[in-house]
Amino acid sequence: MAEKIVVRHVKIAGRPFVLRSSDVERALHSVDPEPIASHFVVVGTRRFPPKQVLSELTGLDRADFTTHQARRTLIRLGFPAGRRGVAAPHSPVHGQAVPALERLADRMRPLSGQWVAIKDDDIIHASRSPQELVGWLGQHGQRADSMFRVPEDELASTGLAPL
Repeated sequence: MAEKIVVRHVKIAGRPFVLRSSDVERALHSVDPEPIASHFVVVGTRRFPPKQVLSELTGLDRADFTTHQARRTLIRLGFPAGRRGVAAPHSPVHGQAVPALERLADRMRPLSGQWVAIKDDDIIHASRSPQELVGWLGQHGQRADSMFRVPEDELASTGLAPL
């Protein structure tokens, strides 16, 4: 069953846009999320600052709109939103908690085999190598509580050698 594509006609910074949920996913497919200051939206399995998403999607300068406008627009397109430090973000579109975001382990499942940086029970960033991860942290002035490689499967996560 194909996912439903949500379409919204919006006016941002006095300019009309037709935004589609599929366009958001496509626009951010190869974009690294910037550090989350407070608010975030979830696109796929990654958390992005709302202004980064809307800027990438529309080409507008981030000074042209507020975080609240970006967050509201993305929620109306069907993307879950939350705040750092809040256990279960909600999507007003569906009116229910987003279960995949409740536990850190669940959020790391799609990142198997990648290196992750964790701070305050939140995934700051994921990369293919520890060098890329450290480079991203340095470039964005971020510090992590821990860094590690997410195991590729259940056997690797136990630490036991295969038989």
